[in-house]
Amino acid sequence: MLLEAIILGLVQGLTEFLPVSSSAHLRILGEFLPTAQDPGAAFTAITQIGTEAAVVVFFWRDIVRIVSHWFQALLGRIPRNDPDARMGWLIIIGSIPIVVLGLLFQDQIETTLRSLWLVAGMLIFFGVLLGIADLVGAKRRKLNDLTVGHGVIYGFAQSLALIPGVSRSGGTITAGLFMGYERAAAARYAFLLAIPAVFGSGFYQLIKSWDEPGVFTLGETAVATLVAFVVALGVIAFFMSWISKRSFLPFVIYRVALGSTLLVLLSMGVIEAY
Repeated sequence: MLLEAIILGLVQGLTEFLPVSSSAHLRILGEFLPTAQDPGAAFTAITQIGTEAAVVVFFWRDIVRIVSHWFQALLGRIPRNDPDARMGWLIIIGSIPIVVLGLLFQDQIETTLRSLWLVAGMLIFFGVLLGIADLVGAKRRKLNDLTVGHGVIYGFAQSLALIPGVSRSGGTITAGLFMGYERAAAARYAFLLAIPAVFGSGFYQLIKSWDEPGVFTLGETAVATLVAFVVALGVIAFFMSWISKRSFLPFVIYRVALGSTLLVLLSMGVIEAY
């Protein structure tokens, strides 16, 4: 079981920040491991603590500056319209939709929404949507152009990631591209916006897991989380460099191919939807 946890942690780290849906990959991969089990929403959420810790390390200076300026503006020491203080508020506002929807639909997130038929459909649909957004988006707006309204739209786009197959980064980046933001700006805000939601969900599931053991023990989950953290650091650097020069087309093709393959396997009865 430890080896399986390490493999899943590796996949989590590789796919969390690419617009291909890490939760979908863990859900699918679980069917092909020796235990042939869905690792579960709790395992996915906890291992995402590792990948999100990588975001904190990578964007440490930005995060410290945003938090510092937010508190200073709140205390009246600097102007309330300071760009970093404003970004702090936009991250808070953008985090509200996923918190509310995550609590309202918690049971469905852990059960019906993990159907592999749905995962396949989301991989294909949102893959095509990402491709369209990348093609038609103006790519002129920068993070300083972010408005409260756009922050809310980003927030609802992020909440779609509660469904495996959508992709947290993919959903938010797609929304950003449709609103005219540059690829790097859309990705940067997507990563920062994910911090409160991922840490909140991960630690909530971690607390629940003390009394409700899942497929993996807490020790195995911890190892997977550590593996995910190490791998994710390299992936973030790669991804930010990639999107500053290239399109999302390879990820679109990959999503459609993976979703289509999954549909074939399900139709042939090779794997079960649940």
